[in-house]
Amino acid sequence: MPTEEQRLAMQGAWKFRGGERPSFAATPRAGQESVWDYPRPPILEACTRHVQVRLGNRLIGDSRRAQRLLETASPPTFYIPPEDVDQTTLEAARGGSFCEWKGRARYWNVVADDRRVEQAAWDYPEAGGEFAAIAGWLAFYPVYLDCSVDGEPVRAQPGGFYGGWVTDDIVGPFKGEPGTGSW
Repeated sequence: MPTEEQRLAMQGAWKFRGGERPSFAATPRAGQESVWDYPRPPILEACTRHVQVRLGNRLIGDSRRAQRLLETASPPTFYIPPEDVDQTTLEAARGGSFCEWKGRARYWNVVADDRRVEQAAWDYPEAGGEFAAIAGWLAFYPVYLDCSVDGEPVRAQPGGFYGGWVTDDIVGPFKGEPGTGSW
């Protein structure tokens, strides 16, 4: 776990903080959002859109009560309340990570229909402050699972670490592509 000094250094390392779209950012059309208009530190936004997560034919998560986490340069990450997730499909996974805003993350394997996907979901069990609303809520990697928003299949955020959900109403470019480490 990082010290408070290390956490603050992590927060200060980001080059972009929202509020001003860089020249290389795509211009959103009507009905679209630019990830460059999202703030840093990130914010949570209640979402009533129909969010679903599947592994094969098995419905893992189904909600109209998700929270979208919006952060500069990243597509939204959707957090689903635990009561809208089939808990029988989750198995504690090894490992974890740390977010300078939300704290320590734990990972979950998703197991259904004789399939097992390692570290396909995560949560922040002790998220506090402005992120307390998502403590224990689940986020899922669309690179491993079939995720959708209002029936639209989600595309995974580039790179292997971030779990943002790319839909047609979100424009970038997105953090996670080569050379974007400090975005």
